[in-house]
Amino acid sequence: MVKPIAVGPLHRGRLFHVHHKPLYTALGETDNRHRKPMSTGRMVERLMVLDAVLDDTAFTWLATEADTRSYFMRTLPTELPLKDYPRLTFGGPTAQTVRLFPDKMPIGIQRHGHDHRFLYLLTDPQPMDFRVFLVRHAELLRSLHQWTIRVLFPQPFARGIPRFGHAAREALATPINPDAREELLWYFRERQTGRRDRSPADDQRFRTASLYYRAPRFRALYRAWLHQGDCVVWAAASGVLKDKLERREGRFEFTPLSRQYLHLSSLVGVA
Repeated sequence: MVKPIAVGPLHRGRLFHVHHKPLYTALGETDNRHRKPMSTGRMVERLMVLDAVLDDTAFTWLATEADTRSYFMRTLPTELPLKDYPRLTFGGPTAQTVRLFPDKMPIGIQRHGHDHRFLYLLTDPQPMDFRVFLVRHAELLRSLHQWTIRVLFPQPFARGIPRFGHAAREALATPINPDAREELLWYFRERQTGRRDRSPADDQRFRTASLYYRAPRFRALYRAWLHQGDCVVWAAASGVLKDKLERREGRFEFTPLSRQYLHLSSLVGVA
């Protein structure tokens, strides 16, 4: 069963956040993170996403991590190993916590077709978090036959949309040169360890790589690589997503929010 986008009623004009533990226990979601009190800014962002979901009746929407994981494991039982799902990891190798689909954006399943719709709400005028979102989902997108990423933006962000379009094309439609893949992985590993005892040759190699891979695209890749490992670099060097976009099997839609939130817009991005 697909659970609603949020536990507890969320009405336009008034926001009610329910965090009564027995209610969540009765729903089988005792440890759901939605039970924790949230900031007003976060509530406003969820209201914006909820409106977008309610307006799109052609899709059935997955909201919780459990539902989303269950759906894709049924849909892609052999195409995508669990380790390649969008994730964040916390802790060390012996006591590691993994959160799948950490962006908590709903994913729509087309009721009469094969499209999957990924929502993304812009809350920052700079596209770095958006880049990380795309990199994090690249392996999943490569495995799906058809997908659409619908980017929702408040009106004050409209002038910056070309930057996000460029970031999208760079992340998914501009494969990294395969010859550079191993060098990029070496640099990421060296950067992660932070060791200072490199040989002079390796130290020069690291400084050169630091200059070459300082662009936003590679900074986003590094952030995702820390949690998902080498698969994000392999996906970035693949031409599959570029081909999907060219064949219109993958699409981006930049959609202004359909309602006025000007009286609430100052709260967005401050959650």
